[in-house]
Amino acid sequence: MNDETRRLLSAALVTGVGIAGLGSASVMAQGKPTGEIRIAHVYDKTGPLEAYAKQTQTGFMIGLDIATDGTMMVNGRKLRVIERDTQGKPDVGKAQLAAAYADDKADLAVGPTSSGVALAMLPVAEENKKILIVEPAVADSITGERWNRYIFRTGRNSSQDAISNGVALDKAGTTIATLAQDSAFGKDGIKAFREAIKTAKIVHEEYLPPATADFTAGAQRIIDRLKDQPGRKIIFIIWAGAGNPFKIADLDLKRYNIEIATGGNILPAMAAYKNFPGMEGAAYYYFGIPKNPLNEALVARHYKEFKTPPDFFTAGGMAAAMAVVTALKKTGGDTNTEKLITTMEGMSFDTPKGKMTFRKEDHQAMQSMYHFKIKVDPAFAWGVPELVREIKPEEMNVPIRNKR
Repeated sequence: MNDETRRLLSAALVTGVGIAGLGSASVMAQGKPTGEIRIAHVYDKTGPLEAYAKQTQTGFMIGLDIATDGTMMVNGRKLRVIERDTQGKPDVGKAQLAAAYADDKADLAVGPTSSGVALAMLPVAEENKKILIVEPAVADSITGERWNRYIFRTGRNSSQDAISNGVALDKAGTTIATLAQDSAFGKDGIKAFREAIKTAKIVHEEYLPPATADFTAGAQRIIDRLKDQPGRKIIFIIWAGAGNPFKIADLDLKRYNIEIATGGNILPAMAAYKNFPGMEGAAYYYFGIPKNPLNEALVARHYKEFKTPPDFFTAGGMAAAMAVVTALKKTGGDTNTEKLITTMEGMSFDTPKGKMTFRKEDHQAMQSMYHFKIKVDPAFAWGVPELVREIKPEEMNVPIRNKR
């Protein structure tokens, strides 16, 4: 890291405070906590969302390294990351988090990828009175009706996805049908999207199993509902993991003047976007959009190590790391749960997306989203999301859905 980059990162961190750990069995020396700080990353290392999880882990480790200036230490205490695999299964995730807290003596935990797994893990954090930083699971219910005070989320939620996509699609004279996975992620996403749409008309919701390979039957039901509608007609897709719902374009949607729209995704999935130049939506992250020192550092580091740009979930992993380190710096390395909750609520920290703030009411990170339009560039293997405009946190009236 050169001196200029070091200076920029130091300046970026000054505004930060994030989230972290718990009341662990830290040893006190002269009134100061000592010993290593144990961070459990309990994530879907194997299973259907493995590709996403790998990105999160990469971003998390890069973020810890950058935030600590390469020392992996905060206030003289070494950071130790302990990995546990949920296998993408709720029961396994629940057991792994319990083991991380009890057997590994983790001070705090980060993860997982799947919303279904995250929902199973929430009560474990409460039972152990230890913090779980949810990254990147998306379902609204995580910081909504299933939330507890030990849960913080750096990842975006379904409402943030929905509201920002509504900015792109909610226009008079537009008719929308939705296609989503029959899962917590898909159902919460569509519920939030429906609430966000105020002007356009939604005429159909189609839910298919997460492992669906043949989308023909579901697509035909959607086409039947849209084809005779007047004005602009859109199929809005929410999908994660296996399967390629964009194959429905093979059913000659243009014959009915039906368009496809969706949010951002990982770069391999966005290869399919090249077939839809001009497609609009809203993204959580794309490496070429945010302009700030941390994103520049992440992009440079990722290119150096992997010869590729950081992806959708890499940025999220780094955001979680920045939250952990900035919180620990604020507490002087103290991982006491109550002290950290007090520190984290309402506090801001810097990320590759810019500033995020943990909302006091539900611990959801308020953050920018990006309205994009797809451009086809032969230099890239994916459809490039060109920024239409940044949708700032204060522009999104994200509902508080918990029962606090």
